Amino acid sequence: MAEQLIALDLDGTTIHHDGSMSPAVRQAVREIAEAGFHVVIATGRAILAAMPLIAELGLENGFAVCSNGAVTLHLDPDEPDGYRILDTVTFDPAPALEVLRGSWPDAVVAVEELGVGFKVSAPFPDGELDGGVRVVPWDELSSSPATRVTFRSPTGTAEDFLALVERIGLHGVNYAVGFTAWLDINPEGVSKASALELIRRRLGVEPAHTIAVGDQRNDIEMLQWAARGVAMGNAPDEVKAAAGEVTLDVDQDGLVPVLSSLLAGRPPDAPA
Repeated sequence: MAEQLIALDLDGTTIHHDGSMSPAVRQAVREIAEAGFHVVIATGRAILAAMPLIAELGLENGFAVCSNGAVTLHLDPDEPDGYRILDTVTFDPAPALEVLRGSWPDAVVAVEELGVGFKVSAPFPDGELDGGVRVVPWDELSSSPATRVTFRSPTGTAEDFLALVERIGLHGVNYAVGFTAWLDINPEGVSKASALELIRRRLGVEPAHTIAVGDQRNDIEMLQWAARGVAMGNAPDEVKAAAGEVTLDVDQDGLVPVLSSLLAGRPPDAPA
């Protein structure tokens, strides 16, 4: 069988919204990896937040995409932290921060510090950021190139932020609104898809043998990139429209029938 690459989102796809992972999903991912598929985790999470889940899935070798494509890892159990950074893409966050400043009353901003944590304009809700978090003056947020900027409101909604982006305009960057009032900003042209394409070429996998599963707006490019793009049942309508298939909700372990179908070499038994 030809080599195949399957890209899996984490939150809302591989893990539940409360951060838990179903034993059935864990087992299905391990089986697909043991069968010889190139399993690549592609997440908006930073390295420090992604690696514990990658380890829980039993993925010790291969590649992973973090920070919505701005960071690519080579997984290696012989490395002290279980990985080495293969590629990073950064941008000057100052123009985007200037546009965002004062645009939403209670918004907070986080600028990723690669492999360390985040610089923030004010504290984020507990548990939303991993690694070291330090509050800094606004000017220090843009003092150095960044892989990702996060704009977050505890009171807004995803719809509010979609309207906000439309109103203020964001140029020279790539951005995605999450399922809450959460806006991730990355370097222009950078997405999960752009990082996955470089991994695909490195592995020598044919484009026709790529699969991707995701549930949010930051997965749209990835689902369109893959020969077989599958949206979770809990995905917004625009994400489902970008995919060729829709599986069950994450709470119903919708990833499992997709992975089982790959082992069986048949379409999944899931709703269209």
